[in-house]
Amino acid sequence: MHRDSTIDGHHPRRRIRSLPAVSLVATGVALAVLAFYLVLVAASQTTAPSPASDSGGMTRTYYIAADHEAWNYAPDGRNDITGQPFDDTANTFVAAGPDRIGSTYLKSLYREYTDDTFRTLKPRPAAWEHLGFLGPVIHAEVGDRVRLVFKNNLDRPVSIHMHGLKYDKGAEGAPYADGTGVGQQGDDAVPPGSVYTYEYSVPERAGPAPMDGSSVMWMYHSHTDEVRDTYSGLIGPVIVTKKGMARTDGSPKDVDRELVTVFQVSDENNSADVSANMAGLSAPPAPDDEEFVESNLMHNINGYVFGNQPLGTAPGEGMTVKAAQHVRWYLMAMGTEVDLHTPHWHGNTVVANGMRTDVTALLPAQMVIADMTPDAPGTWLFHCHVNDHITAGMLTRYQVLS
Repeated sequence: MHRDSTIDGHHPRRRIRSLPAVSLVATGVALAVLAFYLVLVAASQTTAPSPASDSGGMTRTYYIAADHEAWNYAPDGRNDITGQPFDDTANTFVAAGPDRIGSTYLKSLYREYTDDTFRTLKPRPAAWEHLGFLGPVIHAEVGDRVRLVFKNNLDRPVSIHMHGLKYDKGAEGAPYADGTGVGQQGDDAVPPGSVYTYEYSVPERAGPAPMDGSSVMWMYHSHTDEVRDTYSGLIGPVIVTKKGMARTDGSPKDVDRELVTVFQVSDENNSADVSANMAGLSAPPAPDDEEFVESNLMHNINGYVFGNQPLGTAPGEGMTVKAAQHVRWYLMAMGTEVDLHTPHWHGNTVVANGMRTDVTALLPAQMVIADMTPDAPGTWLFHCHVNDHITAGMLTRYQVLS
């Protein structure tokens, strides 16, 4: 399908988005999926006050900064799913020009450092290379404490808002009329150049429930301006392991490989960095230009489109796993009403929510865990099964080696 092709005078991709009826159907589907799951599962440096510890355990400290980074959604410069150059449809999103940003955007991202000087980035291991633009994984075991020493290197206030773990109002990271005083508001919007320490505990209710496996997924993100901040890229994963089931690093003992994937239509038009991205255009269009708006809807998995996510060459690298091992997939979605995602694995099956399947469903901010014991070697497609999202590049690959 060419970018300038039409159906009855309408662009075929935007025609879908312009029909109110489809939006109503999408909303109805979202509510149905949600109902299904509910039934199924029945300045300088300031320190946040520490919540009371629920049990013993270790304190896990992470040094995380919010940094600006030029991020390329398609670093290989081709469609790695087809092995061919980008066609006209793909170039709607990845081709740069005087009036198009292309595949590289200025993003605001969480990055891990080695210590509280925030001078040296902590190298990302090959096993986590697939995270792309996501923040570092926070691992913890039930009974632990988690301390996030956070520095804001951006030009605007941002925060860290944690899902699942236990915190008090001084570590919520979300500004709203909650009746707190100044002493419990430093977490809500950390000023540029400042450092704030967020403290959390990991009680039983933050870990796996009886129907879960040995670990569960949560997330953290900025909540200062939640919509613009998350579209800018300020999102990261959290994995909590059942007490007594964790290795020293917090990962579950009964899992050989952990993979995290976040499905999202990143709307760069609503990113907090959109002005900076448009500033580089020699012939910038009007911000509400329909074709320009469409070009900035990046249908990605972990910040990659059209299969550009690192695949790896050996088990434990990128998206490569070993046959017969226990692989745990942590899946999540973010975004708006177009972000109904149906991740589908070719070649192998998973167990999710106690059911054998090769497709699961995600709503925005929903987290699902899927366990796989791959028995079919090869390079396999892993993608969102929503047709519009396939066309726009929400596809990647995973590899199973014997």
